[in-house]
Amino acid sequence: MVTATALEAELLELAGSVPDPELPVLTLRELGVLRGVHVRGTDAVDVELTPTYTGCPAVEAMSLDIERVLREHGMREVTVRTVLSPAWSTDDITAEGRRKLREFGIAPPRVRRDAGPLALELGPTRTVAGETGEADGPDPVRCPHCGSADTELLSRFSSTACKALRRCLACREPFDHFKEL
Repeated sequence: MVTATALEAELLELAGSVPDPELPVLTLRELGVLRGVHVRGTDAVDVELTPTYTGCPAVEAMSLDIERVLREHGMREVTVRTVLSPAWSTDDITAEGRRKLREFGIAPPRVRRDAGPLALELGPTRTVAGETGEADGPDPVRCPHCGSADTELLSRFSSTACKALRRCLACREPFDHFKEL
């Protein structure tokens, strides 16, 4: 394992502070997509970025924003590489990122208890407190507005492909749920 230099740590912090273009309430660090920063020489840097899913349209905007921030910090040459392995997972979202999603009105993805593949099984769309059905897993999707576990799926896709549209049956408010990957 290679230890980062002080400059690499500083540049990682700067690149990580860039807001996500689709969820500007989160930084790239909080989203967990920024994988590394490697300095070459005195004014060149390589950045590793993993998209939330292959073909994510926000990668180009993320790359341009990272390049701008690092150039403003004196890096003459900035190369942003898309890295697909290891694949990004919703487990990569930081605790701070999950808190910010909830405060923004988006139900954060549930934390998976094992690191293995995620089984996909289609089933009921409603989540009831204490329900252990495979469709929603052992933890229900809670409403970010009132905290109720009594929610239902309205659409598997919402404003972006990585979110689903749900409705709380307690407070009746619709909300986005950042899907687990």
